[in-house]
Amino acid sequence: MADLFLIEVPAPTGAAQDAVQPVFDRIADATSRANGELIEVQYGRDLGVVYGIIEHHSSEVLEGLLRHNELEFDAVIPVQLVGPTLDEVKAHRGAANYLVEWDIPEEIGLDQYLTNKKAKAHLYENVPETTFMRTYVRQDAIKCLCFYDAPDEEAVRRARDAVSTPIDRLTRIGD
Repeated sequence: MADLFLIEVPAPTGAAQDAVQPVFDRIADATSRANGELIEVQYGRDLGVVYGIIEHHSSEVLEGLLRHNELEFDAVIPVQLVGPTLDEVKAHRGAANYLVEWDIPEEIGLDQYLTNKKAKAHLYENVPETTFMRTYVRQDAIKCLCFYDAPDEEAVRRARDAVSTPIDRLTRIGD
């Protein structure tokens, strides 16, 4: 069984979508050559970061091929998908339009994070204009990436308030 991994690649300075496409292509090429599956690539416009989620059996093999494709990133980070199943994510790739990053406090471990997330998920119903799509939480519980479909940033902020979870970084996802 393969695992999910996150890479974060700096986007070219002042990058528009067309300037980011070569980064997407290099991630896709390396993933394919590593016999992995690219689950999604998202571009955080305001943060200037390209986020790749990749399904693969080996972080070492994946990292080697990503670096061979001249991608700059710190590490290949194991993540856990929270919310939909992986098959559901694959069926609706790219449906989100906002990304929230939350740097999880040290005192909250992965198990506590997952328990809290499950207990509060129903509270998103209080903000019907915003749809929680999925979260990738790092296995080391340092941070999570939460994807939403919302009309604007304020709607995302209301959704986060509804589940009593802060926002460290909020960005619109590139088209």
